[in-house]
Amino acid sequence: MSAPPRFLQDLVDRFDASVCDARGRRAQIRLTIDGPEAGAWDAIIEDGRARLAAPAGQPDAILTADAETWRRIGAELKAGMASYRAGRLSVRRNLHAGVAFLASTNGSTDPHRLRFRTVATASGRLSTMEAGSGPAILALHGLGGTKGSFLPTTAALADRFRVIAFDLPGFGDSDKPIGPAYDAAFFARATLHMLDALELERAHVIGNSLGGRVALEFALLHPDRVDRLGLLAPSLAWRRDRPWVPLLRLTRPELGLVQLAPRRLVEAIVHRLIPAADNGWAAAGVDEFLRAYLTPAGRVAFYAAARQIYLDEPHGERGFWTRLRMLQPEALFIWGKRDQLVPLAFARHVTDALPQARHVELDCGHVPQVERPKQTHAALTDFLAEVTDASASWTTPRSYS
Repeated sequence: MSAPPRFLQDLVDRFDASVCDARGRRAQIRLTIDGPEAGAWDAIIEDGRARLAAPAGQPDAILTADAETWRRIGAELKAGMASYRAGRLSVRRNLHAGVAFLASTNGSTDPHRLRFRTVATASGRLSTMEAGSGPAILALHGLGGTKGSFLPTTAALADRFRVIAFDLPGFGDSDKPIGPAYDAAFFARATLHMLDALELERAHVIGNSLGGRVALEFALLHPDRVDRLGLLAPSLAWRRDRPWVPLLRLTRPELGLVQLAPRRLVEAIVHRLIPAADNGWAAAGVDEFLRAYLTPAGRVAFYAAARQIYLDEPHGERGFWTRLRMLQPEALFIWGKRDQLVPLAFARHVTDALPQARHVELDCGHVPQVERPKQTHAALTDFLAEVTDASASWTTPRSYS
């Protein structure tokens, strides 16, 4: 095995364990050079240090780029994350480990740079990704997703806000208890515990899909802890008939301890969630889903949360649509015109319940922050900036197409 290229050694020499929550852990990151100068080396992270070694076994994450991109990453501070966001570098298997490695080797000493850590909360140990300073934003991912789905959001808003995305209990790198209901109230409680652990009195809360439903539940239960809500294709209680309710109430999510779905089926589900497969996020989404789903506790959490979405009571005194009328924080809803999971028609029902809510429609599917990041983050910035910038008042409808 030849010696590793100087540009890879320079990258590893910049490793900062404090950025990626690496102390006391071991990780193996494969750095692969594509093209005429093809080669691969493993960055071994152990005892808070990093070293290069010949590739062996199955790595936690695989980072792949051509030689010129790797040279730029090795020579320029912050070039790693820029190359990843531009699609010149791919991260597979474990998005958390791969992006954390890039963040920990970019040479930045900015105290508000991208960083990863595990936070001990009353709901267990929850994994976070954070960057920026200013008013706090708590970001909640969708069903089967992870905090990684808010990487574009973190990058876009960190110059003005402190963005904290975290893996909900049962998903990603957070604890996965067996037994909780995994309903909106359970996740809202975990959100409250995260705010408490971070010693934040209030925050903006944004959520995608299931995360949007959790953000709404949190705001209904704890309006005094929420500034504003950004709801990206939020999962909402079904309004039509639900013929499978009696059967689902009898079905136990613990079946996930032994049940496995074929990878092909899993990939079909994720591609439906993220139809823009050409941007590289669909492949990363499959990897992130499988990381949790291929563990028994992760499957239980997924089945339980999916079951609760269907069982979410729409009407009656405690029904979602009845309670939604009592929402206090101001809310912005961002809808995907091509969303197959939460159709645009839901916007009309939201308007009936919340006439004061604001709406943006984008030409995308179910994950606006990934599929249409520029428009999504422009809308969020305009909306959230009103709290601190009187000149940013949203006096007329705005177009983000």
